[in-house]
Amino acid sequence: MPEVISLGEPMVEFCATSRGPLKSIEFFERGWGGDVSNVIVAVSRLGHRSGIMCRIGNDEFGECFLEMWKSEGVDTSHVIVESNAFTAVYFISIREDGGHEFTYYRANSAASHFSPEDLDLNYISEARILHVSGITQAISSSCREATFKAIEAARESNVLVSYDPNIRLKLWSLNLAKAIVSYTIGMVDFVLLTGDEAKLITGIDNVRDAALKILEFGPKVVVLKLGGEGCLVATSSDVVRAPAYRVEIIDTTGAGDAFDAAFIVGILENMSLQRIAYFANIAAALKCRGRGAVKPLPYRWEVDKVLNKLEESYKNFKS
Repeated sequence: MPEVISLGEPMVEFCATSRGPLKSIEFFERGWGGDVSNVIVAVSRLGHRSGIMCRIGNDEFGECFLEMWKSEGVDTSHVIVESNAFTAVYFISIREDGGHEFTYYRANSAASHFSPEDLDLNYISEARILHVSGITQAISSSCREATFKAIEAARESNVLVSYDPNIRLKLWSLNLAKAIVSYTIGMVDFVLLTGDEAKLITGIDNVRDAALKILEFGPKVVVLKLGGEGCLVATSSDVVRAPAYRVEIIDTTGAGDAFDAAFIVGILENMSLQRIAYFANIAAALKCRGRGAVKPLPYRWEVDKVLNKLEESYKNFKS
């Protein structure tokens, strides 16, 4: 059985092969996306069993996802293929600074039809960690209800819950996003969000103070993903920082998802919070070396190689 499961929205990705605005791009590379799918694939590449619960269209893009997940070792036993519905797609244009812009075609997709009735509560109860996303909550009311039901089922079975708010104001209003995200944070064990999201929720500029404020909502651990400044991890007893690992950035799409996956793996393996912070920063950075969300996701040996080098350098420095 999978150790880590999630529910949400898979999307076929078309990533520009050169930088510039979408209207000027002639060629795209097809890939796969959707935040929870990215996380689940990354968990598998980092050496742990994973599975996904979702709906896909009865189309060739849906078939592509099934083939990709199976090739990555992801359990697809709870993927529903919906007739007369389509698998969503999105386009990525890459700015000159390596950042990205998204254009989505997702309204009324098969994924948005996922509902509480689609959940297998036994499947959830047998996992070690359930990972949920604010994007899943935003794409439809039925997905939002399914997310809450999945969290409740996990809590009843003592399954840990991780949550990435992944706030996208194109999907819902600011007030609704803040209300739902704040409420959800109080239901989960680990929340992983950006510095900007922490400020949006708390109104606090200082990242340490914002993280401590979010701890008051109820989670055990608050993680702030700070891009080039690394990350901050806060608990009721400690706050740790870890610097970013530097690479030549090609595309940052999915870096946060790679981070989430590595954090989850660190929890599964009982790593210290400091080690998890470095491990997750490295995974996120290595993902940025290539285009698209899934293809450049690092394998475990790649992350371990960098982490071991950093630890050795630290020992030499200390000596």
